[in-house]
Amino acid sequence: MTEIENAGWVRTWGTSPQMTDAVFADVTLRQEVRISGGGRRVRVRFTNEYGTAPLTIGAARLGVAVPGGSVAPGSDRVLTFGGRAATTIPAGAPVLSDPVDLPLDALTRLSISLHLPGRVEACTGHDMPLEVGWAIPGNAVADAVLPANAEPLEVRALISAVEVVPDGPAKVVVALGDSRVDGAGSTVGGARSWPDRLAERGLFVSNQGISGNRLLNDGLGASGLARFDRDVLATPGLTHVVVSIGGNDLAISLAPRDDGPLAEFLAMFPGDPVTVDDVIAGHRQLIARAHDRGVKVYAATMAPYEGDDIFSPEGDAARHAVNDWIRTSGAFDAVLDFDAVWRDPARPSRIRDDLHAGDHLHGNDAGYRALADSIDLSLFKELSHA
Repeated sequence: MTEIENAGWVRTWGTSPQMTDAVFADVTLRQEVRISGGGRRVRVRFTNEYGTAPLTIGAARLGVAVPGGSVAPGSDRVLTFGGRAATTIPAGAPVLSDPVDLPLDALTRLSISLHLPGRVEACTGHDMPLEVGWAIPGNAVADAVLPANAEPLEVRALISAVEVVPDGPAKVVVALGDSRVDGAGSTVGGARSWPDRLAERGLFVSNQGISGNRLLNDGLGASGLARFDRDVLATPGLTHVVVSIGGNDLAISLAPRDDGPLAEFLAMFPGDPVTVDDVIAGHRQLIARAHDRGVKVYAATMAPYEGDDIFSPEGDAARHAVNDWIRTSGAFDAVLDFDAVWRDPARPSRIRDDLHAGDHLHGNDAGYRALADSIDLSLFKELSHA
């Protein structure tokens, strides 16, 4: 093996699979992703993990993205699967493409195209894509320029990870969380979530946030406890995980109850109400499972949310109780105090007006940058939990 191959595969981009409502038939999906760290070989992880029937990919290609949906000349690579141009993914399974040689700098934006010759009804994907994508009738994977009949994609479809062989040893940080990890409120196509911004500081980062996600109960995506092994511990090159989840558990459990639109929203989140002790116990489970794999676990404190419809004084008190435990228990290898970064000193139950997206719940571009900039990079010097 070459020295590069000995370095092993690491994940440079990731998104958490979930069921979507998208339906496709005889269409090419062209989707852009911005990787975190660079490398010399690359492979793509496609997913049919929530599919109810086998899924056929008729052709796939990868290249360096050019603004407007085109592919940079000379960067286009055919993706194969066991040496074949097409593959069928069983229901409930992912598939890795064969590796291709393509030197990539950190923060390169990739274009990934795949042709679906048949009908796909149970589409695995990601419901809130913050990168751009298009659907093109027929097989257009080889088109270097985006065709005029391309339509914008509403979901991230059938792609869950990009992995590279780096030039040397690399640390991969996984961010596990909800919409504030996902990047809700940031500029679409701008790579402005806090995990994206952390990647700009020189780290390999995989964003495993799902908007509306909870730690203990399923709902919008599988619960954090349920998906932890797949979305975090199975990550190639994983050394650290930042846990930023549990706020939805408390806020939804303690939200005001009425018969209006809020009730319809809360109906999307099944399961019994949870307590502070329940959320703490869930965090302890994540810590134990990560430490068993030699992975360091850092926790982000829960930021304020007064001003959103689900706010309640009881929910805010529960948030403070969990934050106090995160800060003082010593259970985590380190604490990232996102609450301190975002809270308004004049009204600590609210996010500063210059840092939220207008909804008092999610960050804007400046808010997510502030979170990323607050993280001490020296926390990632060690490779594993001691």
